[in-house]
Amino acid sequence: MKTPIKLALFGAGLVVAFGAVLGLARVVGSDNVAGSGTNISDMHEHHGEHDDGATGHDHAADGGAPPPGIRTAIDPRYPVGTTVLLTADHMPGMNGAQATISGAFDTTTYSVSYTPTTGGEPVVDHRWVVHEELDNPGPAPLADGTEVGLQAEHMGGMNGARATIDSSTDETVYMVDLEADGMEMTNHKWVVESEITPAR
Repeated sequence: MKTPIKLALFGAGLVVAFGAVLGLARVVGSDNVAGSGTNISDMHEHHGEHDDGATGHDHAADGGAPPPGIRTAIDPRYPVGTTVLLTADHMPGMNGAQATISGAFDTTTYSVSYTPTTGGEPVVDHRWVVHEELDNPGPAPLADGTEVGLQAEHMGGMNGARATIDSSTDETVYMVDLEADGMEMTNHKWVVESEITPAR
């Protein structure tokens, strides 16, 4: 009789031990999952902060040549080489910055909203894109709300993106050379005439 009792007690002990090990594994596993979730959340938060911080300086230092087909302004208020002050706030350090006009053009200029092809949050009211940077847009001007394809490369994820026209203007549009928030830029695209004042 003693042997069956011992076997029963031994079996019960194994069940208890196995249950304890399984319970510990679940606790450790839960901690790891929770920790992973927290880390992913932190990564998203940091990524968001990085995106917000990088938005102002996502423009290329050299904006490059004007798009093919755009018409040079015949008699712009601010000719090429003119030193001006900017009142635009497209990026940190731009408002109030001194700039030099590097190009003046007659075209239709648009504010657009789009989602970058590289992913991330939608860009709202991006200023500016000229008519010649749109994919087969047809005659200008395009109405507000029109969906268009972008061929501009001002920022990462812009070229090839689908966009919606928010507003438009036919005032003279300029490329400028400037230093904004410690970053030197040449042929920055774009600044419209109402965002420029004469240098003091």
